Amino acid sequence: MKKKSTVLRRSFISVLCLVIIMSCLPLMPAAKTDGKQVTVLFTHDMHSHLEKFPKIKTIYDRELAGNEATWLVDAGDFSMGTPYQTIYTMEASELRMMGRVGFDVTTLGNHEFDYRAKGITKMLNAALDSGERLPEITISNIDWNAMAADSKLKDDAQGFRAAADMFGFRDYTVIEKGGVRIAFFGIFGKESDSYAPESGTIFKDQIKTAQATVDEIKKNTDADFIVCLSHSGTNTDKSKSEDEILAREVDGIDVIISGHSHTYMYEPVIIGNTLIGSCGQYNDNIGKITLTVGRSASEAQYKLMVLDDTVADDASILEANSRFRQLADEEYFSSYGCRWDLPLTHNDVSFTPIDTFGQKQGEDTLGNMIADSYIYGVMQAEGDEYETVDLAVAPFGVIRGSFETGDITVADAFNALSLGTGRDGLAGYPLVSVYLTGKELKLVAEIDISISPLMLPARLYCSGLTYKYNEKRLILNRAYDIMLDRANMPGLDGAPEEIDDDRLYRVVADLYSAQMLAEVNSMSKGLLSLVPKDRDGNKITDYEERIIRGGDGKELKEWYALASYMNSFEGGAVPQYYASRCGRKVEETGSSPAALLKSPNMYFWIITAVCTSFLAIIVFIIILIIRKVRKNWLRA
Repeated sequence: MKKKSTVLRRSFISVLCLVIIMSCLPLMPAAKTDGKQVTVLFTHDMHSHLEKFPKIKTIYDRELAGNEATWLVDAGDFSMGTPYQTIYTMEASELRMMGRVGFDVTTLGNHEFDYRAKGITKMLNAALDSGERLPEITISNIDWNAMAADSKLKDDAQGFRAAADMFGFRDYTVIEKGGVRIAFFGIFGKESDSYAPESGTIFKDQIKTAQATVDEIKKNTDADFIVCLSHSGTNTDKSKSEDEILAREVDGIDVIISGHSHTYMYEPVIIGNTLIGSCGQYNDNIGKITLTVGRSASEAQYKLMVLDDTVADDASILEANSRFRQLADEEYFSSYGCRWDLPLTHNDVSFTPIDTFGQKQGEDTLGNMIADSYIYGVMQAEGDEYETVDLAVAPFGVIRGSFETGDITVADAFNALSLGTGRDGLAGYPLVSVYLTGKELKLVAEIDISISPLMLPARLYCSGLTYKYNEKRLILNRAYDIMLDRANMPGLDGAPEEIDDDRLYRVVADLYSAQMLAEVNSMSKGLLSLVPKDRDGNKITDYEERIIRGGDGKELKEWYALASYMNSFEGGAVPQYYASRCGRKVEETGSSPAALLKSPNMYFWIITAVCTSFLAIIVFIIILIIRKVRKNWLRA
């Protein structure tokens, strides 16, 4: 009996404990947080615009205070665009500032490779040496094995891999906040790869890698959402819109933060259950996506928040920015005898704002002035040994800033031409000297008019060349009356002259653009032949050997050529010459046969012959079909 009562007592106690535990369950955190709202703040294509970081910090702190489940992420190209990048390899200013602001994770864009694999290695090591908090870096499609096996890349790849391992590069990372887990992974796009020819890095197929990464995340984690930090971009041509293709072909991505194309998406793109967001460039905006756990990302709230003067600046980030500005002066600008805020000239000219620059075909005064500055810079650098420059070319893709009215400083000039590095490893693409035949000079004009509508970075601004164009004409035959005109730069005399197809002409461009000119042949599958040469007509194989240097042996940086040119303006003001177009590109719109067939070039005859042959084949096939039908009808 005693034993029975003991059993009953124990049973009663067990039941009581169970009841107590069950009653307390609502007080315990749920294993799943269905219904919980979370916030993802995002940037991309910041391009060293750290001046907006104090505002990003303010917004992030505000959002985080309202919801602990708030992430701050970036989709690449966080560097290259302002003087802060001059200390990229030495101080890692961008990455360190991202850490101070609170960024959780970022990925690499093509411009992180402007200093090549060696440069990014130095930047990563400098960031680690600082001992500061840093964002995680995720990038899933670097092919480390292929790089190690490549005899040309393996040495640099070894250093890059070591730095990446020390930093903690991951294919993906899972970050938990407020009981919610989000998996982030980075992807480097095909176009980004083509825009970084000197990266020294090999990338795996984006689609296959992305799907494999998503599958691994689902297998090995219990992430509530999967977010892809993609430096691939979007395009109005859906067949070239890499992030839209990514969303369609890869199953399981909830959100794609789309960098690279600098796209302003004021409404997200929804493909299936995947949301694609993009907030523009240069920290004009910060994106905000509000997700709900347990619901599709396609139902998320989305908006862009403008980083303007209505957003207060965080004082601690302002102070940090000031210190990095000082370091840029000490470690870079001082070697050029100038400083960040040194005034160069006064401007009363209304230049095209950078967000609309190059969007329309035709001449632009900003492009004119920059191309002119290249010639001036070479004249100053070479002095008594100056050899006439026949043509200076400034492509749309390297021009990153414009000029407002008021004083123009050294920093403004640098911002306009801020990309890349030279053999010296210092910030800024140097100018190089190459030679093209007259026939190839005419092709330069044709590339500008016919190819740039299909590939915007090919839009060219020239000093020394004038031409007419008509977009109604046959492609590759839209530019005509192409002439040399060295007098279209202030201070130079001369008259337009005919171009000799067989003669070699001296051409100046920045290092990157000269290298891309050499790619025209391969990119067009041999249809367009453009081969940069030395003065003896030999094909150039090492463009760094063609870098223009001053009397002191220093590389002539394109930004410095521009700064020097503006500092030379009489009266300390931008000439009114640049207030209006000067006839370098003259648009004609006639549609008469005379207008459309005037001055046919080689490509006109090639395309005409191909089209005529195709039509002839079609007509021949039709005739054969008619004959066969008629024959069968007669037999019947």
